[in-house]
Amino acid sequence: MMGLRRCWSLMLAVAMLPCAMQAQVNPKERLWQTLKAIQGNYVDSLTDNQLVEAAIAGMMSRLDPHSRYFSKQDSEEMHESMKGRFAGIGIQYMMENDSLYITQIIEGGPAEKAGLQAGDRILRIDSQAVTGSGQTNYTVMKKIRGQKGSNLSLEVLRKYTGAVLKKELVRDFVADHSVKAAYMLDAKTGYINLRIFNETTRQEIDKALITLKKEGMQNLVLDLQGNGGGYVQSAIGVADEFLQKDQLVFYSEGRDKGRDYYYSGGFGQFQEGKLVVLIDQSTASASEILTGALQDWDRAVIVGRRSFGKGLMQRPVPVFDGSVLELTGARYYTPSGRSIQKPYKGSKYEDNALTRWQSGELADGKVFHFPDSLKYKTLVNKRTVFGGGGIMPDVYVPVDTAEFSGWLQDIAVSGITSKFTFEYLDANRGSLLDIYKDFASFKNQYTVPASLVQKIREAGEKNGLLLTAADKERVLSLLSLGIKAQLASQLYTGNDHYLQVMNTSNASLKEALRILEQSTQFTKFLKP
Repeated sequence: MMGLRRCWSLMLAVAMLPCAMQAQVNPKERLWQTLKAIQGNYVDSLTDNQLVEAAIAGMMSRLDPHSRYFSKQDSEEMHESMKGRFAGIGIQYMMENDSLYITQIIEGGPAEKAGLQAGDRILRIDSQAVTGSGQTNYTVMKKIRGQKGSNLSLEVLRKYTGAVLKKELVRDFVADHSVKAAYMLDAKTGYINLRIFNETTRQEIDKALITLKKEGMQNLVLDLQGNGGGYVQSAIGVADEFLQKDQLVFYSEGRDKGRDYYYSGGFGQFQEGKLVVLIDQSTASASEILTGALQDWDRAVIVGRRSFGKGLMQRPVPVFDGSVLELTGARYYTPSGRSIQKPYKGSKYEDNALTRWQSGELADGKVFHFPDSLKYKTLVNKRTVFGGGGIMPDVYVPVDTAEFSGWLQDIAVSGITSKFTFEYLDANRGSLLDIYKDFASFKNQYTVPASLVQKIREAGEKNGLLLTAADKERVLSLLSLGIKAQLASQLYTGNDHYLQVMNTSNASLKEALRILEQSTQFTKFLKP
């Protein structure tokens, strides 16, 4: 008993050490002593590496929402993903019923040159069987990707002919496009969907603009919906396509309050002509830099919903073991001087897609109000714009509530939609290609069988996924549209067929076309 009292007395005495004495402890020494205390007294054994990783994670959690720590492997994978290319054979694939199927052939890749087709079932890779339950998308990817110039042999079954084919391929760089789609919406209006800003974005945009101009483009819709950003340098490059020489794209300000300014070079392909930019609640970072510049210079009409609100610039700081600290080193500002960074507490945002949905903002833009203190003027027409919470579009388009249907998301995640869609395609590929010789005829004439939609709905119900939404018909029409888009992407070579089908129901795109069709409408939105 006395020993217990002495123990508590000692603990109390330590806890009541004078503040002055505690303040004299070196903070770094405190960290070291804490690590050693955990190792010596915690109930489970922890290595130095585990504790250091936890300490780093704890420190990062006290910073802003975008400062992050990447291990060596994570850092290498992230850098590789931003190069805009990888060494492989140029296919997309899926595992279904323990079998590996090619779902899409990437244009210009080794697979297309070797005559492989969507729907081919891969039986062997380099003489090793890839059927059975032991395969995953990751293990297959490791077998297909490799060094540029290395050989790869495939054995495939082409179901609709019954032939087993052997193909010899040579791995080559395959483009991982940042331009998701680029095509003409009508005789004079082009459309470009940009999914990310990576190392090849400027070249891809440049090429797309040149091609569309040859096809008669006079107006352009630039779709940044869902674009979460990427390299700031790429955003400057894209802005250069649309702005005049020496127009400010943005400036950054570090903790020393010094500023760096970034200007357009004047070498763009579309410096004149009507431009509409589509944004939504997931448009972030580099996408907001670009959108803010085009809005501030009165160069484009912005259509959609308020963007995410990320105005912090990260700078990679390498650690000697190959890991990387991606730390916020500056804030960026649009040409009119507005910060689009929304408020945050520690590493958390209180303003997100869920809170916007709950507040009603996604259905009605008037729900959200900027304070007058964040009011700015555009640089040419002196229109009022706001900072401090993302980019507010010039023309607000409410979200289609059916697209946020929990049932649609659950049925997709369950794999039911892809399973039944693929089985239907596997059984009907030959007849579909006989009837619809090309994508244009498929897009304009094909209708998804109601029986296929009903099968998917019934399969969902058997798995406890009941469709109870008030707008059931709209939800089912979106399911049918998604099925048609999947079929198109797997039937025809090209990377934009899925999006072309889905865009037929895109409310923001329809609004953009309405604005462009009427010159007075376009001009009206750019007036003060």
